[in-house]
Amino acid sequence: MVEVKFHDIGEGMTEGEIINYFVQVGDQVKADQPLVEMQTDKMVAEIPSPTTGEIKNIHYDVGTVVSIGSVLLEIDDGKSASTRQESKSEVSAAISTPEKPKSYSPTKKKPPKRIIAAPHTRRIARKHDVDIEKLEGTGPNGRVLDEDIYRYLENKNPQHLETLESPKTPASKHTEPPQSDTIPFTGIRKQIANKMTKSLTTIPHVTHYDEVDLTNLMNFRQSLKDAGEHISVVAFFLKALAITLKEFPVFNAQLNEEEEVIKLNKEYHIGLATNTDQGLLVPVLRDVDKKTIRTIHTEMKELTKKAQDGKLTVSDMQGGTFTISNVGPLGGTGATPIINHPQTTIIAFHKTKKTPVVMPNDEIEVRSIMTMSLSFDHRVMDGADSVMFTNRFNALIEEPKKLILELV
Repeated sequence: MVEVKFHDIGEGMTEGEIINYFVQVGDQVKADQPLVEMQTDKMVAEIPSPTTGEIKNIHYDVGTVVSIGSVLLEIDDGKSASTRQESKSEVSAAISTPEKPKSYSPTKKKPPKRIIAAPHTRRIARKHDVDIEKLEGTGPNGRVLDEDIYRYLENKNPQHLETLESPKTPASKHTEPPQSDTIPFTGIRKQIANKMTKSLTTIPHVTHYDEVDLTNLMNFRQSLKDAGEHISVVAFFLKALAITLKEFPVFNAQLNEEEEVIKLNKEYHIGLATNTDQGLLVPVLRDVDKKTIRTIHTEMKELTKKAQDGKLTVSDMQGGTFTISNVGPLGGTGATPIINHPQTTIIAFHKTKKTPVVMPNDEIEVRSIMTMSLSFDHRVMDGADSVMFTNRFNALIEEPKKLILELV
């Protein structure tokens, strides 16, 4: 009998929720055939069959949250005589023993349709006894959101929902005090908390603030758009960063305290901090230095969409050497971004606004000025390094034709 376990798929994940079985007891499967679909804190992952054989046991119902190492299924690969003898004994017992009422088993029912929803959302549904399969998700690709469940409950029984989620009756000596709303500290939110705590307690953070004039880049992008090329501003940022990182390699490094060395990475894999319905995810755009701005734009959009649709794989999120956070579309003029440990640097791009600027000829012009924040590991580099880093980045961005020349 071959056990199929929920194995460690990386990124510090310790548990996952069973959201779909592709097989039932008695099915014949082949090696590498998908068996079960798991929702982890950061992605949906399929677990394939390690062998060819027959599904003998399924140990958990759909919707169960299991920990790493749990045995999900058992497969008879035909190599165990004891397994065949066990099957014969079961048949004999079934003939001689009166049939007992059978409890619910996912193996007796048709596998449910795939529902896209975060573990937190599924917990809310179970808490309020809502069949999530009956809901129409309003999120990307039909993802069921928390709001969809609350909307369903409100339509079904508004008074019941008010009692459960947001009691408004003031407390008095004759009534019970209202319950407080809570948000489960689990899943991606807990994972983010653990990583941020480790980063801040390990790395002495320093944040350097700067501004960059995007006027020429905006005009250049418009000329490209008029010619049929739609390239995002961030694609130019990424290419400029790859060039700058090559010239200032300590910003693309990792500190190994045990060996007392600073590893200067020769790969330029940039993480893209992405806000999603599930929380903050950081897919990695690989080998940015080897790609054209057009390719960077295309692959960046693809990764962002996968993140928002909950379709990132483990490989999509591993190996980052530097991270960016583009919060400009949301607003805000500054922040102190936290480094994605074990990296040494993170840069955040903030709001761009029209600003009167005194030009070299002493004339005043209205320019498009963006603020940015560069947090770095002060054990690895100093403040002067950060100023030189952003100066070089600014020079490439403020004169996009120079950026093109650097790419030849």
